[in-house]
Parts: sequence; C-alpha cells; structure tokens
Amino acid sequence: MTSPAVLVIGLDPYRVPGPWDPTPVAAAIEESVTRFAEAGIDARNCLIGLDGSDDIEAVVTAALGERPWECILIGGGIRKDEEQLELFELIINLARQHAPTAAIAFNRTLADIVDAAVRQLRKAG
Repeated sequence: MTSPAVLVIGLDPYRVPGPWDPTPVAAAIEESVTRFAEAGIDARNCLIGLDGSDDIEAVVTAALGERPWECILIGGGIRKDEEQLELFELIINLARQHAPTAAIAFNRTLADIVDAAVRQLRKAG
C-alpha cells in the first residue's frame, strides 16, 4: 500500500515582507515534514513568496501536477490574512482545476498541520 500524498501550500517565511523573524516558522515547517513522515504520509511543501519573486500561479500549478494528491492543505498564512484573499481564491481554484479529487484541508497552526491532513484523509478514504 502506498502512502497518502499531501501537498502543503504555504508561504515561504523567508520571503514574506516585514520586520519579523522567519526562523521559528521555518523550523516549525521543517518539523512538520518529520511529523508527516512519522505518520506515514508522503507530504511535499509548496512554499511561495510574497516578495514578487514567484509566478505564484505557475509554481502552484506545477506542484499540483507533480502527481495525484489525496489531500491539499492550504496554510494559515494564505487563508487568515485578509490581504491574501485573492491569493487564497487563486489557490482554491487551481486546486479545483488541477486536483479535483483531492480533499482540501486547513490547519489552525503549524502544530496541528498533520492532524488537519489526517482528518481529511480519513473522510476521503
């Protein structure tokens, strides 16, 4: 049996403008990679920048097309910030177009990211 595949779409903490320390968020993202693996989930991060260095549509579309995904998790940095509403809409519509059978998951924090994916994988499976 193959591991379920989860695509995590989120913000690259090192490419989010502002006076803040991205190190704790980057460390939490790395920790989530380990937790996904420990849960038997094949997860891949698709981290996008808000610094203008990405063609976000192209980056997300390429990630969505890499393989069939059982679940797509959209991170809070994209969903929770009102200023990112158009980005959130874009990602939802790209997911619908390029991975129409994938469950969509939302986490509350990086601490519950694996739980959010598992919740949707159970519903889909």
